[in-house]
Amino acid sequence: MKKETEKKLSLTADEMKRIFGEGDRFVRKIEKELHVEIIDRNGELKILGVGSAPARATDLLLSLAADRTDSLEEQRVDYAISLEQDHGTAENAGTVLGQMDGDVICHTVQGKPVCPKTLGQKAYVDAIRDHLIVFGIGPAGTGKTYLGMAMAITAFLHGEVSRIILTRPAIEAGEKLGFLPGDLQSKVDPYLRPLYDALYQIMGADTFLKNTERGLIEVAPLAYMRGRTLDNAYIILDEAQNTTPEQMKMFLTRIGFGSKVVITGDATQKDLQPNVRSGLDVARQVLKGIDDIAFCELTGRDVVRHPLVQKIVRAYEDYEWKKTRKKS
Repeated sequence: MKKETEKKLSLTADEMKRIFGEGDRFVRKIEKELHVEIIDRNGELKILGVGSAPARATDLLLSLAADRTDSLEEQRVDYAISLEQDHGTAENAGTVLGQMDGDVICHTVQGKPVCPKTLGQKAYVDAIRDHLIVFGIGPAGTGKTYLGMAMAITAFLHGEVSRIILTRPAIEAGEKLGFLPGDLQSKVDPYLRPLYDALYQIMGADTFLKNTERGLIEVAPLAYMRGRTLDNAYIILDEAQNTTPEQMKMFLTRIGFGSKVVITGDATQKDLQPNVRSGLDVARQVLKGIDDIAFCELTGRDVVRHPLVQKIVRAYEDYEWKKTRKKS
């Protein structure tokens, strides 16, 4: 039977407030996940547990206290705990978090830094830097589109490309939306809204509108890409799981000199007809192994939305895995 051990930790009032969280929820979570008891004695923490648990919890608390983000969020604490459990030491978790904090892509109009928040996101951002075409594949909330957009805006503002082109397959733009008033653009705008939202947040509405009027930023349905050659542009194809193989081939063959491409999609959320193969699935089979094309697989662990979203994604991943296993 392992012997109970104890560690003590002194922190400033600000650090205590930061790592405890509202209603002490962060500390309670650490207690539950690392099997320790954390007691506050007038600014000094006493960490009780069995074996190495108190030492691991102490290292984790120190790494969170040193966290450089403006405010500590529950997702950040959850990820730090999962890193600690994967790597075996909170010191490694703290190092990984620090590396991601240092990789600032750009800042929002409010001055908030945009940087990868998970190892999967860091690998995705690095792949975009190092390859001409990158496929970011993963569930909702993993930052695929947002980080791709941040990289595109940064390249545009630094003069690395002369324009940004953002596109999505608007598969409902035909018969299903035919009853709506307005032209095709007004009918497909709802499907392009996530792209607009990211642009507004990072670039600002005024700057976006000015560059749109000058033709330097274009947000359009995928059908508008046919027959064009896209030179010196940063091109993002979102919701690629809803392309057909023919649409995907058409898009990829539009790419010209000096262009960079990010293609994002969630293979588990297709809106295609049951008998239609996804262009994203076909591209994964056809293009793997080609130089300058990278495929980044993001998972439920890379979800940076509400913690409940991460649990939902993991539950569906487990369900799909069990269903696949039964079939085989």
